[in-house]
Amino acid sequence: MRGRQLLIERVYEQGWAVAHAAKAQGVSRQCAHRWVRRFRDEGEAGLQDRSSRPHRSPRQTPIEVEEQIVLTRREERRG
Repeated sequence: MRGRQLLIERVYEQGWAVAHAAKAQGVSRQCAHRWVRRFRDEGEAGLQDRSSRPHRSPRQTPIEVEEQIVLTRREERRG
């Protein structure tokens, strides 16, 4: 998180261009813009790590089907 804070300090307090701050940090411009946007929208909380797990899975396999698959794999000793 310190690296993200340094990026924000360089952009907001020292007036660096996002592209220059990104290069100094060794990250892509897209990544730097993402952190700047999150900081602008959420403040310090936006710099925290986030899970990459999706918020929802509308096409997820139904639990009954999943349980049957697991049961069959165990019975037939397959991966």
